[in-house]
Amino acid sequence: MINLTDAALREVRRLRQKNPDPSTFLRMGVINAGCSGMSYTMKLDQTIGDEDQSYDYGEIKVVVDNTSLPYIKELTLDYSGDLMGGGFRFHNPNATHTCGCGSSFSTKPEDAAKTAATASH
Repeated sequence: MINLTDAALREVRRLRQKNPDPSTFLRMGVINAGCSGMSYTMKLDQTIGDEDQSYDYGEIKVVVDNTSLPYIKELTLDYSGDLMGGGFRFHNPNATHTCGCGSSFSTKPEDAAKTAATASH
């Protein structure tokens, strides 16, 4: 499951208002990039794939592909409107190391493999 704080939900709602399509949802994932090995990805999207997992928070839907899910399972997405350093913040219990910017992380490969095996069943 992916968790969103009230602040993150408010910000996603605000961003969605710029796209009138009611099927728009927040897609989250990871890519191999960044100084710690993996970086978070987020975008507004309208297409759900067969291998995607979705989570509903009222009118807000969050979708994660099965490849990314083992690395961000149980992640909490927060948002801060601070003038200096504001933006989305990722609190990932799977991360064993994060970089200073907070958007790049690494995990223990064996833990991700166990989570991936569980998620696929």
